[in-house]
Amino acid sequence: MRSLRPLTSLLIATALLLAGHGLHLTLLPLRADQIGFSDTLIGLTASAYYLGFVTGCFFIPNIIAQVGHIRIFGALLAGFLSALLALDLSNHLAVWLILRFTIGAMMCGAYTVIESWLTDQTPSDARGKVLAIYTFLTLAAITLGQFLVNLTPADSSKPFILAGILIALAVVPVSLTKSLAPAPVPSTKLSFTLLYKRSHTAFAGGLLSGIVMGSFWSLAAVFSLRAAGTTDFVPLFISSTVVGGALAQYPIGLISDRIDRRYVLAGLAIATAGSSLLMTLSTNTSWLLCAGFLFGAAANAIYAVSLAKAADNSKPDEFVTIASSVLLLNSLAAATAPLAIGQMMSLFGSSFLFFGIAGFSVIAALYIMLQPLGKTAVSVEDQSPFVAAGLDTAPASFDNDPRSPEASEADLQPLPERPSYSEFEAEFDYDEVFTEEEE
Repeated sequence: MRSLRPLTSLLIATALLLAGHGLHLTLLPLRADQIGFSDTLIGLTASAYYLGFVTGCFFIPNIIAQVGHIRIFGALLAGFLSALLALDLSNHLAVWLILRFTIGAMMCGAYTVIESWLTDQTPSDARGKVLAIYTFLTLAAITLGQFLVNLTPADSSKPFILAGILIALAVVPVSLTKSLAPAPVPSTKLSFTLLYKRSHTAFAGGLLSGIVMGSFWSLAAVFSLRAAGTTDFVPLFISSTVVGGALAQYPIGLISDRIDRRYVLAGLAIATAGSSLLMTLSTNTSWLLCAGFLFGAAANAIYAVSLAKAADNSKPDEFVTIASSVLLLNSLAAATAPLAIGQMMSLFGSSFLFFGIAGFSVIAALYIMLQPLGKTAVSVEDQSPFVAAGLDTAPASFDNDPRSPEASEADLQPLPERPSYSEFEAEFDYDEVFTEEEE
């Protein structure tokens, strides 16, 4: 595919990085459990990661503008690698919180570099195709990372070294690339108030997605370890949810293009609650894998459908702001939920992870279903097309989304420095647009 040729080195680097990232996501909860952290503290360390991710969204673009994509990518992965290896050297909670915060910020920066590079080097007529390939590559690499967990004992330094090798190798293709250097990244702009005005449903969906997936990625490894009694089962369980989400996202997206997305989101929330309860009742590992597949199919799609719902009621020049608001709302919820659910797991047992997720999902489903249709509601015929989206992403990815305004499209040519997004928005008054409340 001709449109992918300038992106070959970047996609290779992405696959290596996310394989190491997928390994580290499962490894750290297991290691934290082995060194004696309670479920509450494991959730707290996960919250530090997501808080670091949110923080990175605001300061990384400015650094990229000063030093460029290639140099900052190497620096970010060096920071990630150093923090990851340092985790293997310490059992102190304070050190873990600082290092996991650092890893979150570094990963946000890496995603920002990757996704803004995709934006800059992708012609407008290939946006959807490249985004689909990138999403598939992300899921495949993270799944591969799960199966690397069992190659070495989780209580040794070897899995940290293996993850470190993959992360270090990710620097090589980008450092040697002959592709054109991308333009600076626009600054992140968000407005939760604007998002809520445009769509209560999308707001609730973004919040639920953060609670569900943040809790899952933070504590599911601990749950599956205790349910099966062996670390060998953990990567299989995590992979079943990732594969379920990968296979179901496009069918669910097609359905959401033909049905009011309010009903699709409510249905996904109910399905997430049902599959969560099924996991708490499973009596063997085969049932857990089946329930995990169903959970992944429903829960992983909530974010993408929420993003599409938000796009339905946003003007073209609002899309990046509203989409960034959905993403950061999702990340803030992911930073908060593991701490609360981890505390409940410490008090009532590991099954409360999915009891808690089921409870939040039911509440969200009821809230969405009870929303009245507002004057700005969008008919099914006028809904924007569904676009696959991953949870671990950065605001820069929305410039590459086919729903983005034409002004953000880039050619395969060196670009002059662009002004920040906030400068484009200086004269835009959100209060004058869509003053009515909508669903």
